[in-house]
Amino acid sequence: MYAVIKTGGRQAKVQEGDVLQVERMRASGDVSFEPVLIAGDDGSIITDRAALAKLTVKGKILGEVRGKKVDVFHYRNKSGYRKSAGHRQTYTSVEITEIPGAAKKPAAKKPAAKKPAAKKPAAKKPAAKKPAAKKPAAKKPAGEETTKGEDE
Repeated sequence: MYAVIKTGGRQAKVQEGDVLQVERMRASGDVSFEPVLIAGDDGSIITDRAALAKLTVKGKILGEVRGKKVDVFHYRNKSGYRKSAGHRQTYTSVEITEIPGAAKKPAAKKPAAKKPAAKKPAAKKPAAKKPAAKKPAAKKPAGEETTKGEDE
């Protein structure tokens, strides 16, 4: 089962066991993500708002990490103005632990093995046709010559 959740101004498609980095959350332990935008399992998709309002995706906070450094440089021409700064965004790592409605299905029972039917010999395929030879391109008649862009 998968779900599309909204967190930190972004949307993420998650499954159980996924680890994702979201905007910094000042929480610890377990968290739940609401709203769930879409949920699906084996080809069936839940988009009904009433059904989605009841769903919450649960996760466990693993820790905080910092993203790549972003260099900021301000410059104004011919005025001697230069200013530089840096920024590293802090993210929270979250492991998705549970998506409700993802009940583990018991293994389907296999029907009793049937005896294999006798196979018929495969029919012979006709030989592939050879492609026809290409004809040489026809020459253009030696008429008036024109050039593009000439005014008349």
